[in-house]
Amino acid sequence: MTDSSPAVIPEDTFQDPSTDSAEVIQEPRLWRKDGWTARVIKNEDDDGWAVAMIKDGEPEPALVGPWTMGRDKKNPKPLDTSAFNTLVKTASEVLRRHEQQLRAQLHKRVGASTGDGDIDVTLDIVPDEYEPYALLTALDAFGEQIAQVRVAPTFKLNKARAQAWAEGGFGRID
Repeated sequence: MTDSSPAVIPEDTFQDPSTDSAEVIQEPRLWRKDGWTARVIKNEDDDGWAVAMIKDGEPEPALVGPWTMGRDKKNPKPLDTSAFNTLVKTASEVLRRHEQQLRAQLHKRVGASTGDGDIDVTLDIVPDEYEPYALLTALDAFGEQIAQVRVAPTFKLNKARAQAWAEGGFGRID
């Protein structure tokens, strides 16, 4: 949901975390309420308007999208309650999907069988800037941890590897 032309986002668009985020602002081009700021901005190429949605405390907008022109076809349509609520809902969904995608990249789960019953094996990648690693964990049918080992963040978890780890007594994996 982004405009084809880049928008100029003024430096003062991003809220300083030290400011009072509970302050409600309802201006034609700036709304701040419930932890969100909507700012209507001019596109770089001077061809229309965009709106940037920023969650309080975040360094970048969660959403930048096109904004409707007003009746004079020159100035932007003013923000209103309905538009702001829709923008908050859309920006929240974008953040939720981003979090789900990141979680899916950093967490894998497969099932395996042992002589004691079925287990789940999980791989959780810890994306540390200097020393990333992953934890391979075996959980019994009740969710209790059976074993855990540290592995390389590049470890590829699949059913066969989980089964082999279980059959090998949950020892160290290289």
